[in-house]
Parts: sequence; structure tokens; C-alpha cells
Amino acid sequence: MNYIRTAMLLAGMTALFMGIGFMIGGQSGMLIALLIAAAMNLFSYWNADKMVLRMHHAREVGEREAPEFYRMIRELAQNAELPMPKVYIIDNPQPNAFATGRNPQNAAVAATTGLLDMLTPEEIAGVMAHELAHVKNHDTLIMTITATIAGAISMLANFAFFFGGNRNNPLGIVGVILMMVVAPLAAMVVQMAISRTREYAADRMGAQICGEPMWLASALAKISRGVEHIHNPDAEANPATAHMFIMNPLSGERMDNLFSTHPNTQNRIDELRKLSDAGLGTGGKGGRSGPMSFTRQAPQQAGPWSGAGPTGPSSAPRRPKGPWG
Repeated sequence: MNYIRTAMLLAGMTALFMGIGFMIGGQSGMLIALLIAAAMNLFSYWNADKMVLRMHHAREVGEREAPEFYRMIRELAQNAELPMPKVYIIDNPQPNAFATGRNPQNAAVAATTGLLDMLTPEEIAGVMAHELAHVKNHDTLIMTITATIAGAISMLANFAFFFGGNRNNPLGIVGVILMMVVAPLAAMVVQMAISRTREYAADRMGAQICGEPMWLASALAKISRGVEHIHNPDAEANPATAHMFIMNPLSGERMDNLFSTHPNTQNRIDELRKLSDAGLGTGGKGGRSGPMSFTRQAPQQAGPWSGAGPTGPSSAPRRPKGPWG
């Protein structure tokens, strides 16, 4: 049902895109808009993951640079029956994470230094299991295409003001002005609907991958406090990527609280608590007989939990800095 709903929303966004093309140039404009949408989607299919990672200044790490974090991702990927994704770290104090890539064979997961510093290993495992769930569900491709079309709709809506006086335009200048206002808002609503639908599904599957729903529930509570108090300049400069993060990195800025790309955090926590009460992670009827085990070892080499990054709105203990500084 989620996939059917997502397909319908994507179809609606494409129709809106073509409608703006019609407002600009009649039937020929509608056809051109469709061709532009196809070209943008083809480009984003092959290159969007690299673009997003560059936007947020993510750097790839291996087992040598971040041994415990890298091994955690490998174990979670094995449990999810996924190929090992590329692993990235973003030097940003805001706790957050996202996944990208056109398919599981070309996937990447990224976490901020704020997330690695503020959360416990178990909470980090819950977050990264959520991101791997997006990879397994092919959400990363859906989200990328959605963001691409949404951005193009806003661009075309602005063009409509200058080129919308076409004689084939049945609504005239009033229709053009209305389209300038309504089209971007409609695209935003569709983008939000798709993102919220996929977030709940990823929460559920992520809990199954790591075996303990409350790890992610606890992480969401800490991340929510973090994004409210810690600014993310890269996300502010690239707001179209906000829906890719596990939690909206723009919280508290502009109008993102009114038009949030993510479900209410407390609702997500409540759903995860229901999974825990049903027995997942406690030896019940979940996807595993119990949770995975992630313990913080004595630091013999630098790693994500070998020590104490900056403190934030979290009760996590202080520890020496890891390989990211």
C-alpha cells in the first residue's frame, strides 16, 4: 500500500509539472516539460548521490579511519541482507544521518560527527539500521526523484510569470499568478507526504534489522533535541535535501515547522514502543530472537566512540575525539 501511495503521489507531481508546462506554452509546453522531467530524473538517477554528499561535505571513511562505526555498518548490512554500502562522516555538530544511492549496490550512508558524539553505540545502531532500511526499500531513489521534480516545479512556476502569456493559456495572467503560488506549495505537500510515508516504514524495518526498537526510539528523542538547538548551515543552503535525513535538519528555521518533511517525532517513538511491547527485541515475535550487541571497547585505536566529542542536548557521556577531530 505504501508503494501504491508513493506511485500515486509521484504521478500527481509529474502531472503538476506538465500542467505548468501547459500554462507556459500550451500543448507543446506540456510536452517540453515532460521531456525536461525525464532528463532531470535520468541525470539524478546516476549522479544525485554524489551531488548530495558533496553538498554536505561528507568524506568517505573505511575501517582504518573509523573502525567501530564501519564494523557496525557492516554487521547491520549483513543482517539486512544488503551489500556493504560506502560509509561517510560529515563534520557537523548537529546529530543527523541520511542514506543515498540509486540502488543497494550503489548505496552510501552518512552520519554527522554530532550523531556519533552524542549517541550511544546502541542508539547509533538504531539510526543506521533505519538508514539501511531506506536502502533496502529503494527509498533513496524515490526521495531523489521527488526532490528533483519538486525543485523543477518551483523553477517552472517562476518561468510561468514571464512566459505564461501564451494565447493557448486558458486562464490568462490570473492563472499564471495562481500557478506561481499554488504549484510550489502543492509540490511541497506531495514531497512531505512521500517522505512521511517512507519514514514510518523505515522505522519499522530498521527496528527489525537491529533487533531493538527502543534503540531508535531513544536516538530520535536525542536527535530531536539536537536539531532544535544546533544549526546546520549546509542543510540551510540546500533545503531540498532535508527530507533525506532521519530528522528534519531545518527545524526551527523558516517555515519548516509548518511544512515538515518528517512525521511528528513523538508519534514515531510511540510506534516504535508498540513494536517493543509486541516483543521485537525482547525475544518475542520480532524479526530476530533479540537485539544485536554493540559494546564500546577500551580504546586501543582511534574510533567513533574512543572518546568525548562536544557535549550537546544529550545525557551521553563525554569521550575523547574520534578520527574526525
